[in-house]
Amino acid sequence: MQKDRNIEKVLSRWDVLFLAFGAMIGWGWVVLSGEWILGAGTVGAMIAFVAGGVLVIFVGLTYAELASSMPTTGGALIYVLRGIGPKTSFTASWMLALGYISVVAFEAVALPTVIEYIFPNYKVGFMYTINGYDVYLSWVLVGVVGSIFVTIVNYLGIKSAAFLQMVLTIIIAIIGLMLIFGGAFNGEVSNAEPLFIGGMSGIMVVAIMTPFMFVGFDVIPQTAEEMNVPARSIGKILIVSVVMAVIWYVAIIFAVGLGLDHSTLANSTLPTADAMAKLFGSDIFGIILILGGIAGIITSWNAFIIGGSRILYAMAEKKMIPSWFGKLHPKHGTPVNAVLFIGTLATVSPLLGRPMLVWLVDAGGLAIVIAYLLAAVAFVQLRKNEPEMERPFKAGKSSIVGWLAVLMSIFFVILYMPGMPAALIWPYEWVIFAGWALLGFLLMLSMRKNFSSGEIRYQHNKKIG
Repeated sequence: MQKDRNIEKVLSRWDVLFLAFGAMIGWGWVVLSGEWILGAGTVGAMIAFVAGGVLVIFVGLTYAELASSMPTTGGALIYVLRGIGPKTSFTASWMLALGYISVVAFEAVALPTVIEYIFPNYKVGFMYTINGYDVYLSWVLVGVVGSIFVTIVNYLGIKSAAFLQMVLTIIIAIIGLMLIFGGAFNGEVSNAEPLFIGGMSGIMVVAIMTPFMFVGFDVIPQTAEEMNVPARSIGKILIVSVVMAVIWYVAIIFAVGLGLDHSTLANSTLPTADAMAKLFGSDIFGIILILGGIAGIITSWNAFIIGGSRILYAMAEKKMIPSWFGKLHPKHGTPVNAVLFIGTLATVSPLLGRPMLVWLVDAGGLAIVIAYLLAAVAFVQLRKNEPEMERPFKAGKSSIVGWLAVLMSIFFVILYMPGMPAALIWPYEWVIFAGWALLGFLLMLSMRKNFSSGEIRYQHNKKIG
């Protein structure tokens, strides 16, 4: 952040773990579990998440080493800048920013969806129809008010936000464990059929959603300078958080698959909540799960405004984007303009209705995988070019982890391409992705003098923040 600002190391190990795990589990498991099972079958969806989890674990290992080696604000921006160069670093950072922002916008659309489950008749003030979905004013306002609230929370600083994150993540975990054990003891194996839908194509359709669901561990590097944690521990916490999230998603799919039969699942608005109610024999338990889901919305919202605002701040500090994004609050030390920018985008996203949920998952997922790919390439390059670099946490003796992360990231990028069973939907998802990419290109073009003059560079001894 500003050069004369002393960074306060206020985040403990538990703060960091809850920040990442809470970001990854969020609310998506409540809204989208039905789509996963209907898309690939119960076992197919579980396999898809294991496959996505393997990708993220390998990428997470590269991040773990790099974060412990360069514990500075910016994460992938710093790693790719040092390992490859400024233009590639810009691309990785800009893609990661879309991933973060898409999660925040996702939560702004998810919140009114929750309220719709609790109060099914609250939608009034018909506005228009998008992709077959009727958008109502009351529905939009719930998302708008929620976005404004969470933006203000993040405007005011990180320590209180970290405490809120810890409390809400514990609540989510307790309620999620109730669902998982309910499925194990009260579920019916026959409900899980069909175990596979669409074969390999079905698995791929679900698999492309997984990077979006797991994004969150990479919030850890964005707050590295605010941690009161040894460098080696940063890598360990990161990997633990990823493994916990993989287990979480597979277990939730297992519980919902055993809780609801195929026809009930297909007609459910929020199948995870309906499964909870059926497994425990009372609608009250469905409401309890929804309350846990609301907590999940807030944890993801909170974490990704933190991560997104800091990646935009770091880009501004490196003169990759306008300095406006680098403004700090004089009292709270938060990157206020970056926070407000992300908050504004989230505030308008409910105007696009519920279909925006899946559009954001897929478009943001492609951006995230591209950022992962470039970070993995930087890992391999740094292993080759700077073998003596200090690495408090080392992801193996050779570069094999990095190469596996590169290959798996390329495979996932291919899954999003036209002609593949899991290709992005035209025009909606491609417009989101291409529009963001075009905006990034124009920004890079307008800031080109900084790229050519050498103002964008990595300085090993300089603290970013």
